[in-house]
Amino acid sequence: MIGIEEADVDSRLRARRREPCALYLISPLETGEGFARQLGEALAAGLVAAFQFRVKGMDEHRAARLAEPLQLLCADHDTAFLVNDSIALAKRLGADGVHLGQGDGDPREARNLLGPDAQIGVTAHASRHLAMEAGDAGADYVAFGSFYPSATKPSLHRPDPSILRWWSALFELPCVAIGGIDAGNLRPLVEAGADLIAVSGAVWGHSAGPGAAVSELLAALADQERNAGETS
Repeated sequence: MIGIEEADVDSRLRARRREPCALYLISPLETGEGFARQLGEALAAGLVAAFQFRVKGMDEHRAARLAEPLQLLCADHDTAFLVNDSIALAKRLGADGVHLGQGDGDPREARNLLGPDAQIGVTAHASRHLAMEAGDAGADYVAFGSFYPSATKPSLHRPDPSILRWWSALFELPCVAIGGIDAGNLRPLVEAGADLIAVSGAVWGHSAGPGAAVSELLAALADQERNAGETS
């Protein structure tokens, strides 16, 4: 771990973690009729730090029409509204930021187009090198994953939670854990230093609805925070 002892890692993690791990929602690919109601239910259940609007293969005009009511809901709940992949759509909507996968654009380009206050995230998969490159390019956060199998976005990348510990011990830039996460399996990712937990299928596919799912996730995060406080 680049010459850092385990005890040093733990102390750095404790010093760095100033805010509790937060919830980051990612939309399903289908965000048409009825989805605004689902998002409203999810956001009303508790504090959600960010929402990522993720659609694929869609005309920008149609994507913008679908995004606008969702963006308004996020504004009403103090939730950052980010656009997946498309810097142009983020610019058109005046979104709070953009999330870029590998090959979806350069963070420097996004910064130039979206301005200094935009939140720019970059997917690093399971790569320390890609994460450091993203940080050097001016990203506001890096995302690692998929930590667990995911039906939402299948991935061959399967990082170990130790990559979160490594990143959090060395860098101030927030890290996001993504991929197959739910209330029952988030604990090792939070313990390893994730600043945000990104969730999609566990919310939109929850049998009791997205509001119940968000409540469960926030309760699990709160329990983890209490446990960490008791053992620190």
